Amino acid sequence: MTHPHLFRTTLYTCILAMFALSPSPAQAATDDPVVTQADRSPQNWPTNGRTYDEQHYSPLSQINKDTIGRLKLAWFSDFDTNRGQEGTPLVVDGILYATTNWSKVRAYDAATGRLLWSYDPEVPGASAVRGCCDTVNRGAAYWNGKIFVGTFDNRLVALDAKTGRKVWDVQTIPKDSWLGDIRSYVTDGAPRVAKGVVMIGNGGAEFGARGFISGFDAETGALKWRFFTTPNRANQPDHAASDTPLTTMAYQSWGPNGAWTHSGGGGTVWDAIVYDPRTDLVYVGVGNGSPWNYKQRSDGVGDNLFLGSIVAIRPETGEYVWHFQETPQDQWDYTSTQPIMTTDLEIGGRMRHVLLHAPKNGFFYILDAKTGQFLSAKPYVPVNWARSVDPLTGRPDIVPDALYSVTGKPWAGLPGDLGGHNFAAMSYSARTGLVYIPAQQIPMMYVPDPQPLKQKGLNLGISMQGLPDDPAVRDGFIKTLKGWLIAWDPKQQKEIFRVDHGGPWNGGLLATGGDLVFQGLANGVFHAYDATNGADLFRFNAQSGIIAPPISYQVNGRQYIAVEAGWGGIYPLLLGRTALSSGWTVNHSRLLVFALDGTARLPAQNDKGFLPVQPPSHVDTRQAGAGYELYENFCQACHGDNAQSGGVLPDLRWSGALRDRTAFYNVVGRGALTAYGMTRFDDILPRRDIEAIRQFLIKRAQDTYPREVAARSNPQGIPQGHAITE
Repeated sequence: MTHPHLFRTTLYTCILAMFALSPSPAQAATDDPVVTQADRSPQNWPTNGRTYDEQHYSPLSQINKDTIGRLKLAWFSDFDTNRGQEGTPLVVDGILYATTNWSKVRAYDAATGRLLWSYDPEVPGASAVRGCCDTVNRGAAYWNGKIFVGTFDNRLVALDAKTGRKVWDVQTIPKDSWLGDIRSYVTDGAPRVAKGVVMIGNGGAEFGARGFISGFDAETGALKWRFFTTPNRANQPDHAASDTPLTTMAYQSWGPNGAWTHSGGGGTVWDAIVYDPRTDLVYVGVGNGSPWNYKQRSDGVGDNLFLGSIVAIRPETGEYVWHFQETPQDQWDYTSTQPIMTTDLEIGGRMRHVLLHAPKNGFFYILDAKTGQFLSAKPYVPVNWARSVDPLTGRPDIVPDALYSVTGKPWAGLPGDLGGHNFAAMSYSARTGLVYIPAQQIPMMYVPDPQPLKQKGLNLGISMQGLPDDPAVRDGFIKTLKGWLIAWDPKQQKEIFRVDHGGPWNGGLLATGGDLVFQGLANGVFHAYDATNGADLFRFNAQSGIIAPPISYQVNGRQYIAVEAGWGGIYPLLLGRTALSSGWTVNHSRLLVFALDGTARLPAQNDKGFLPVQPPSHVDTRQAGAGYELYENFCQACHGDNAQSGGVLPDLRWSGALRDRTAFYNVVGRGALTAYGMTRFDDILPRRDIEAIRQFLIKRAQDTYPREVAARSNPQGIPQGHAITE
């Protein structure tokens, strides 16, 4: 018989042991095996790159080179907006979570496509004008039963993964820190979560913004830390994790004068946040300067840390550990916000844990992941701004003429401002030892024009005038546009093979255990390539250009490939149909999901696009001349260079508002279409300037109407480029 006192003591001891062994809610939130042990669950895709190494690789192999002939559409779901789609879906335990344009979230049964719930953060339409590159969203994060999404108007929202119910939301833009006098922030990147901390950055450097990344408690939304990427103009503490490196190191690389003291300097963290459990570090890719013009930005003084850099910090505190600047004195918009991945490579006869990075500037970098030590860099695309990279320091040998802001002379740069590689995900397969890069060539003519900083619109410090309406010039430019899938051997730092896509701005990549590489293209074709030699094994007509990366997952023993279709972003918006976009056709935004022996079919394709309308007969040519520069400065980023839309947003040449001065002013000046993303401009443009823009658009409509009608009557002349077969 057990003594009562001994029984109670034993019971209390057991209860205490239970509490000691069971982590508290706060402790439990610092680990989620779904994410931290993703390698053990290949059926899931729980974080942006599937695992923390961000390799965009799936070991699933049911779909392979032998079975690819049976790959068909299993299901699809149309989105409620036909703007650009850049999201990477997540899959956890048979549920697929997709983010769409305007920061919306949808949850589906991953096997059937049945919609389980949807969430609309109700982003105000007026916020569209604050972004350079469409109201896109590149994905969500999952942690401890919650989905986290950043909204275009800079909120971080936590949703219950089962129901879509909002758990909490916070504003990510601080109110108690110096951010510059001209601020225009947006959030379109995917958050990352590590050790119970949700990390998110923002965009906006093209308009005037001071960059930073913030860490929030995943359970409560409370701010844990913030790291600014450019210094305070007075070199004063921000009471942030970045205070010491900024005041002791970065400030001296800027100098006390220049436009950065008003614009914030730039350096926004709009993508590329990677946690590495091996080193317990977060690698942050830092963006371009504000303005781009280096002479205007900082009087041509210093390297301007931490622009164009990778910065390593601690996930729990934001504490600085190391940095490496890939593009000092950046004046070409050579951001380092392109995807970063980690892996182990044999270098110099020994295994090294490294970072692999192909930023905009055209060089492929390998850095030691623990220390940031530079190991090597080689050009992966044509480069003319730097002769080479110093093999010891990693500093580029910049061509003097490339310093256009210093010389005051125009410079034709390769890569251009859109980079040799942009946000589209690259992938890595340990089976082949190759990194697959969605590379491109889009030249840029940098013409210095240090205009006064504006409260609304682009602040770049360069001329915004685009291509003249000259077929010979346009055709010559088109011939320089290229896009490739490059298979890169990081050990040898050289290209093994490439797939020529003909044009740029193609989708991100997925490599699989079936030795396949999947990619969607700007021309509307979804492909699967042989990962060993680039042979084209599969083609599907997606009916719209694809810029998002595919993923792979498994439900009930069946492997699926999923990708968001819907062309958009800065390239089609800015360059219009000059860019060989799908502007001739309607943009169909939807989620496409494939599996072996799928039976779904897309509806008939609508190719009508924006139809030309007979323009008004009268135009004031003097006003139209003045309206050209105003249009290029305030309108072209959304509606296309020289008023030729890329098909994502309305082509203003055919707007009904052109026929009436008052109607046009109500839209452009007073913001009659604010709810649809067209903000008002009467706060910065007088009525005469808005009328000049209208006259310019009428003139462009008159000049181009005959050839637009002729092109549509001759379909062979329309550069659609869609796949012929499914």
